Amino acid sequence: MPIVKPYLTSLRFTSTMGAGTGTGAAFAIAATAFTTDAGAAATAFPGTFAFYNLYVNGVLQAGNTSTITTTAITIPDGNAENGGTPVVVEFVVN
Repeated sequence: MPIVKPYLTSLRFTSTMGAGTGTGAAFAIAATAFTTDAGAAATAFPGTFAFYNLYVNGVLQAGNTSTITTTAITIPDGNAENGGTPVVVEFVVN
C-alpha cells in the first residue's frame, strides 16, 4: 500500500493564451506570464507536485494536452486560440 502524505494543497496560476509564444507544437506560455492566486507575478511553477490540471476557458483539459516544466507550460496548437482566452494551471502539491 502506498504511503499517502497527510497534507495536500493547491497552487493556481492564471494567464491568457495571448501571453504565449511559438506556434503549433512549440506554443508555450512562460511561468513568468502567469499571476498567482494572490495577484502577484509568478516567478516559476512548482518543481515537485502530485499532479496538475489545465483549464482553458474554464474547461478542464485532457492529461495529454500539455507538458510542463518549472519555467513554462507547452500547449500544442494553443496559438489557434483567441489571445484573450483564459488559462489556469492548478498544481496539487504535497
